[in-house]
Amino acid sequence: MSREHTHTQVPAELEHLRSRVYTLEVVEGPDAGLRLQTQARVVRIGTGPECELELNDPTTSRLHARIELDQSGHRLLDESSKNGTFVNELRVRDAVIMSGARIQIGANVIAFELGDEEVSIALSKSNRFGRLLGGSASMREIFAILERISPTNTTILVEGESGTGKELIAEAVHQSSACAQGPLVVFDCSAVAPNLIESELFGHVKGAFTGATEHRAGAFEQAEGGTLFVDELGELPYELQAKLLRALESREVRRVGSNTPIKIGARIIAATNRNLHKEVELGHFRKDLYYRLAVIRVVLPPLRRRPQDIPLLVRHFLTELEVSDSVQIGYDTILKLQQHRWPGNVRELRNFVERAALLATGDRIETKHLVPPSFGDTQSEPAEDEISLGTFAEDLPFKDAKARLIERFERAYWGGLLERTEGNVSAAARIAGIHRKSAEYLLKKLDLNADA
Repeated sequence: MSREHTHTQVPAELEHLRSRVYTLEVVEGPDAGLRLQTQARVVRIGTGPECELELNDPTTSRLHARIELDQSGHRLLDESSKNGTFVNELRVRDAVIMSGARIQIGANVIAFELGDEEVSIALSKSNRFGRLLGGSASMREIFAILERISPTNTTILVEGESGTGKELIAEAVHQSSACAQGPLVVFDCSAVAPNLIESELFGHVKGAFTGATEHRAGAFEQAEGGTLFVDELGELPYELQAKLLRALESREVRRVGSNTPIKIGARIIAATNRNLHKEVELGHFRKDLYYRLAVIRVVLPPLRRRPQDIPLLVRHFLTELEVSDSVQIGYDTILKLQQHRWPGNVRELRNFVERAALLATGDRIETKHLVPPSFGDTQSEPAEDEISLGTFAEDLPFKDAKARLIERFERAYWGGLLERTEGNVSAAARIAGIHRKSAEYLLKKLDLNADA
């Protein structure tokens, strides 16, 4: 697909949230004078580097609260903070705030003021995009963006915690694009040994290094005419980031061991569970590569920040399992699920629904079936001396001994998953939390046969 090859499509139906630019200013406390003017739909407040309003007060939680615009207005939501969130001296968990409100977070008092400039935020009227589901404003805002840019050749950077569905964005964008008939190639930076990433990404020629017994096309060439999804981009070694940038800028690659340029014509979608902007500030990621990739930046919210989507997701998973007509889920169970933090996000929710449906003895899923150990399990992690790592190869150099131990773990882990899923690679990949193509690569590397 050529660089200028773009298509248009009829825009999806949209609705709009209308508001005004607003200002958050710390008027009292240790961070007095700190000011943020924004038109973003969601603003996070806390001491964490991921927060848009980053405070330095030690009595403030890392992610203390957030302000989120929806159909009801600007909502202030406490993020289960230790010291609570107050509006005009009243403690709140979820409150609609008006211009002039005084928000107390820790030792700081923050003034909320609406400005005069109007803003309009587009939301899709659909509650799905490809296999992504969500009726919340946060997801429908993302759907509206994806519906608009999918037909183009624009580079996309997707950020979000593990299990939020980053790989589903790549899949849906590819299927909605002009290169849908081309291949979707997945390259997982975390699934490839650092010393092999360059060869796997750009390819190599015969004799380029020990073990290079034939010419091999890299991921860029394999994705010609389609989409290259670079997953876990934050794991890409710093020294290779310049080579990736050069490939993106010149639209050509050179195989390892060759000086002959090869033109590339694949759309690039990158994903990471890190905040790359903060990684740039810390010097761990190249600024020029970040801006080259973040032409369109999509940040998927964790499930705990969109609990209103949980009923929709649960019904969808039950339908997928073909038990939606025979199994019901109670209101109390849904409330319990909405109160859980879901560290594994949508992937974790799906696994628990699947387990609950299998364990249900009647026609109704109860809370006891859906409650994972993290809801109330008081057992601690095993003591360090109780964890068996097998026999160490103490006669080998550290690097080689570590590599051998990791390979043992990988073989045992994937062998167990394949046995559990009866050789279903897609199911094993879903449980492991990685893309199917990444799982296929690992199985091939480990010489594990799914059928066996």
